[in-house]
Amino acid sequence: MPTNASSRKLLTLETLGISAAHIYPAFVFGTIFYLIIVFCNLLVLITIAVCKKLHKPMFILLFNLPISDMLGATAFYPHLIYSIVAQSRSISHPACITQAFLIHVYGTGNLLTLSAMAYDRYIAICCPLRYNTIMTPHTLIKIIFVMWFINLSILSVLFMLHARFKLCRTNIVDLYCNNPSLLKLACEDTSVNNYYGLAFIILLQGGPLSIIGYTYVQILRTCVMTNQPDARRKAIQTCGTHLVVFLLLEINTVFTLIAHRIESVFPSIRRTIGVSILVFPPFLDPIIYGLKITELKQSITLLLRRNLRSIKL
Repeated sequence: MPTNASSRKLLTLETLGISAAHIYPAFVFGTIFYLIIVFCNLLVLITIAVCKKLHKPMFILLFNLPISDMLGATAFYPHLIYSIVAQSRSISHPACITQAFLIHVYGTGNLLTLSAMAYDRYIAICCPLRYNTIMTPHTLIKIIFVMWFINLSILSVLFMLHARFKLCRTNIVDLYCNNPSLLKLACEDTSVNNYYGLAFIILLQGGPLSIIGYTYVQILRTCVMTNQPDARRKAIQTCGTHLVVFLLLEINTVFTLIAHRIESVFPSIRRTIGVSILVFPPFLDPIIYGLKITELKQSITLLLRRNLRSIKL
């Protein structure tokens, strides 16, 4: 745990640069945007939970994605909205650690979930006759447990390493708290944290990238070789959706993490790309999956119609 002195310290996040005339519109926009994110992700969660025809491995794995998205959005937006209203960018050290931890859990959770979904699609398309034998409920439970265990255990160690440090600076160089910006506050040698963080990046960026790269090459090869146009079209459509979501998160995450280690990168560019990780994936993920995956789209439509009819009655 942080020292008492560190716990009492108020840190200052990077200014939002919002003029007094734009405070109210920014507050309204931020609140509505956050509520839309929560609503869309909850809609996907509830639809998967209540529709029995969606109780399949692909959708059970997909169930974890909106959970991660809402976790990241909730770690970021409520404090941002409060900052706009209060016109203050102050945050306590424990609150900053908590925000950083949850945001990293969100990003890592998304990468691991998308990797598991890629593996599921690989088995479904490349080994269709063995799919039900491999992707059993027991296997699904193990995959989901391992995903969250890796996520939480690695990040818990990462942030426990911060407990050793006394803070000699209070200005966070980003618009939200994260591991690299917290390290820049420390007075002492941070080489252990840097090495662990580098290993963390290699493992949790390289691992999912390798899995998705291999599975998608095999899927593409199978799709090219198949003589069934409908099956090929459906496979490419589903996998294309996963690939768009993965690349959206991966490119932004890698750039942000590397930008913290390269002093020549303009801070404004790093901050913009960093914030985009918390703006676009949580907003676009449920929309992309809801529109592109036919079964999910139909189930969402039926669920909304059923609830609208019950309200009218």
